[in-house]
Amino acid sequence: MSFMESFERGMEKILVPIAVKLNSQIHISAVRDAFILSFPIVMASSLIILINFAILSPDGFIASILHLDALFPNLAAAQAIFTPVMNGSVNIMAVLITFLVARNIAINYQQDDLLCGLTSIGAFFVVYTPYTVIDGQAYLTTQYLGPQGLFVAIIVALIASEVFCRLARNPKVTITMPAAVPPAVSRSFKVLLPIFFVMILFSVINYLLAKISPDGLNDLVYTLIQSPLKDMGTNIFAVLILGLVANFLWVLGIHGPNTVAAIREAIFTEANLENLSYTASHGTTWGAPYPITWGGINDAFANYGGSGMTLGLLLAIFIASRRKDYREMAKMAFVPGLFNINEPVIFGLPIVLNPILVIPFVLTPFVNSLIGYVFITMELIPPIAYAVPWTTPGPLIAFLGTGGNWLALFVGLLCLAVSTLIYLPFVIAANKVNIVAADR
Repeated sequence: MSFMESFERGMEKILVPIAVKLNSQIHISAVRDAFILSFPIVMASSLIILINFAILSPDGFIASILHLDALFPNLAAAQAIFTPVMNGSVNIMAVLITFLVARNIAINYQQDDLLCGLTSIGAFFVVYTPYTVIDGQAYLTTQYLGPQGLFVAIIVALIASEVFCRLARNPKVTITMPAAVPPAVSRSFKVLLPIFFVMILFSVINYLLAKISPDGLNDLVYTLIQSPLKDMGTNIFAVLILGLVANFLWVLGIHGPNTVAAIREAIFTEANLENLSYTASHGTTWGAPYPITWGGINDAFANYGGSGMTLGLLLAIFIASRRKDYREMAKMAFVPGLFNINEPVIFGLPIVLNPILVIPFVLTPFVNSLIGYVFITMELIPPIAYAVPWTTPGPLIAFLGTGGNWLALFVGLLCLAVSTLIYLPFVIAANKVNIVAADR
């Protein structure tokens, strides 16, 4: 048995079971899927903001190219139409995540997901920052309804949903109504006591925490946990490490991005949303507070074609591969690869447990992340702050994510060229492997 075969079997024996368990663990998958489900709302808002500043602002890149300010003198006034969109998306993200995490857990436990999600929202506001009374009027801060409240939202949803579901499946604490009662009423009464106990629990927690932190759980958690986690995570080392882990898991046949999604989202979501809020306020991504995030580095410069920057692999196959199977697969996978769908490549070539392609698959995103990092930290291009649909063709991600910076488009094309060059010698090596196999 060769060293590579021994290595592959060892990794499969040790890491695969761990990764599979993490990927299927109820609470981790609930958090991961909550962020996935909320992403379209954030993306829609980002696209609207992009329209606001790219088309409706006289100095936007589309408005400048088409000279829209000359055609429509009052164009900028139309920005007021779309400005409030943030209030219905980013600024209430904590509320959305609270509901979605609890709902996902209830679905896994086969309990009432809707009422579980609503109960968690209620619990979230029980422990929320107290009202401030000014001139006889009570005001509730919005500070922790958005990105800054995400960590508490996740904690509350996990606890509330666990208590709710465990009680809801206990017949001793559920109320069964007669068959004549309308279904909606019967449904509500069935979990009335579980809801009651959840609200009592969080009321007690809130009372005890008020003795420690008068400003509430959100202020305490944000100061002690979320802010340090965000500050530690929004750097190139976190991006590179998570990228290496995600791509290495793909090599083992495990969906790496999904496996690390819960950790990744907990670290970067607040920073991404604060960047988007900054851009909405200033009309530019220059000066965004967190230039180094997962989306701003990995997705923008190191993910073309999907994980492993496999669009570069497909180009390398077209250039240098003499293997019929590789070329046929590349032809079929190229169009999906343009839109960052690369399962045909990962499982069709395959890349999974392929000793020739393992190294470039893991190395290429690492190199391209560093290229993007250098250009952003040297302030040659602005940070990527707009959320761009994940199916956007590779180099356009950086272009659109910066609001239309042309040098960012060049950097994206440069990363694609570099990835092709990295894959080329391995594709050539695969030709030789195929020749040896044919001789045998």
